[in-house]
Amino acid sequence: MNIVIVSKNEAQLKRLTRLLRERSTADRVSLLASTPDMFDNGVTPDLLLLEQEHIGEDELERLELLGGRHPNLAIIVQCPQQSPQFLLRSMRAGVREVLPPDDDAALCAALRRIEEKLQKQVTRKGQVLAFVSCKGGSGATFIAANLGYALAAGEQRKVALLDLNLQFGDAALFVSDHKPATTLSQLSQQIVRLDASLLNASMIQITPSYSVLAAADDPAHAADIEADHIDRLLTLARSQYDYIVLDVGRGLDAVSVRALDRADLIFPVLQATLPYVRDGKRLLDVFRGLGYREDKIRLILNRYASSDSIRVADLEAAYGKHVYKSIPNHYEAVAASVSQGVPILKLAPHNPVSRALQELAASLAGETPPAAQGWVARLLARA
Repeated sequence: MNIVIVSKNEAQLKRLTRLLRERSTADRVSLLASTPDMFDNGVTPDLLLLEQEHIGEDELERLELLGGRHPNLAIIVQCPQQSPQFLLRSMRAGVREVLPPDDDAALCAALRRIEEKLQKQVTRKGQVLAFVSCKGGSGATFIAANLGYALAAGEQRKVALLDLNLQFGDAALFVSDHKPATTLSQLSQQIVRLDASLLNASMIQITPSYSVLAAADDPAHAADIEADHIDRLLTLARSQYDYIVLDVGRGLDAVSVRALDRADLIFPVLQATLPYVRDGKRLLDVFRGLGYREDKIRLILNRYASSDSIRVADLEAAYGKHVYKSIPNHYEAVAASVSQGVPILKLAPHNPVSRALQELAASLAGETPPAAQGWVARLLARA
């Protein structure tokens, strides 16, 4: 579990930390001197343990507000106050249990009950979507990062983007300007400790429902990542997210092939030029050699314009395969999105590229894509 301990008493902080770490080495324990109004790193813990000599109405109101913002947060209070009136008010504030101070047995029992409840929660069976470039510069990273944002829009679906471009991965920069606290290579070094809390704490939180695991910032660390690590990572991610988007890059090695093996769908990204046609055919031949089903491979045509000399029909004839989705060419909006590290759906929601990504997300989710708004409708919406 991911646990935050709050106490103004430094001795109690140390004692509780020691107790919790002795109870389970898998738990992640953080310390605070006062109850937070929100969690600064965007990661909500599983448990907030508040130890305090006296808890007044102001503190209970803060706990109630915090619980309202984070409905999955369990709150335990340790304090001498045990009157029926205080217990009832604490319950109304969302406190799970009120325990006597220094009762370690009662605290450990309460922690077990919370763990059991977390384990009984219905786990997700997330779908893994892998994006791979047919040739460098195809725009696969841009599509993967922004499709993740589109899938997570409305916060009805929980989405993770995993950057598996081991040498030069930069997917996080397409949707965020935050420096990652933990990268894929650093997480791989702790693979024996990998659990939901550690994975969650390693992600950059783009929105409450969209997270990114960044690639290593040093290509030399690519060797830290092994194919078996990908198995363990994806198994866990499937249970925590509705969609796991993989930016695989272009190179095919043991790690990327393992990720492609585990993917539900693979999206080769190409453009309508002869070099892409040639390299795309080679990549599809590799996939057939790996034994992938035809319906697992879905072609994405990026930066497509009706004026291109190679048409969609030409590509489909060359590949003997249907083009699943075309993303239109709109250089200015895409360049602005990439330069600012802001998802294009946030920066330019009515842009044709944004609409195409929304349509792709809706198709994958089995939903009806949002209707395009004309300029009159958009003007009225602002009024």
